[in-house]
Amino acid sequence: MLRMVGGRLLWSLPLLLVLSALTFVLAWLTPGDAARTILGTNTDPAAYRQVRSQLGLDRPLADQYWTWLSHAVRGDLGASLFTGEPVSSVLNSRLAVSLCLLAGAALVIAVLGVAVGLVGALRGGVAGRVLDGAAVAGMSVPQPWLGLVLVVLFAVNLEIFPVTGYVPFAQAPDQWARSLVLPAACLALGGIAMIAKQVRGALADVLGREYIRALRANGLPVRSLLFRHAAKNAALPVVNVFGVVLIGMLGGSIVVEQLFALPGLGQLAVTATAQHDLPVLQGVVLYFTILVVLVNLLTDLASGWLTPRAVTR
Repeated sequence: MLRMVGGRLLWSLPLLLVLSALTFVLAWLTPGDAARTILGTNTDPAAYRQVRSQLGLDRPLADQYWTWLSHAVRGDLGASLFTGEPVSSVLNSRLAVSLCLLAGAALVIAVLGVAVGLVGALRGGVAGRVLDGAAVAGMSVPQPWLGLVLVVLFAVNLEIFPVTGYVPFAQAPDQWARSLVLPAACLALGGIAMIAKQVRGALADVLGREYIRALRANGLPVRSLLFRHAAKNAALPVVNVFGVVLIGMLGGSIVVEQLFALPGLGQLAVTATAQHDLPVLQGVVLYFTILVVLVNLLTDLASGWLTPRAVTR
């Protein structure tokens, strides 16, 4: 197990390197720069060149990247080009918001996705086909449209939840929970549909196997048959899909945080991109990449626990 964890972490290093370099190149290809954003469009060329020199933007791209990388491996992600605040402080102040959003959405997906898929597998027939159709529809709904619908229904008309904003847990736990309900629901819908469809398909496959039919013919209760014999065999593909869903939610969180004005990493990525604040953008990409690596590692560990022989080889 430790060897597998070490191997996964070792393979994550090239991923971090490639993504950080790609971010630098894409930011360089984007029209404009931080100096132009600070000074505006109508400014003196001499002042523009001076600001570029002060920010280090006049150096070759490879030189800029190597400077950032040499500092990053020592834990120094630089400072924001606009505020001068250390990038690590900026990211850490927003990380909790994104993690709360992702954890809430993951919990909703796990509970509702498994429950809906379980009902579809046990009922079958018309109920199963309806769930399949609902799953396809859920995966097809655009998040911005869904977010607007949720806001109109539950925030504007019913006035149950706040429209936008985020309340820290330490400040007011009840308001913290209410501020995350609509964003988490918006982020989770597509994942619920995918997990429900996967659970239904996996359970239907396992329940149709010969040994399950034999146990059922011997009078084994449905609950024991399901949870003691079928669930673990059906869990492996569900766990793998759940890992993919979690990684997909990282991209979806950018849209959701913008829509509901949550001060998380996703909103920070949009702001940093618009301002050409490359150190902050690099930090966001680094944090997101680390989250992807952790999700993949947890998925591998869960898969190894469900299939122990795959780890001992």
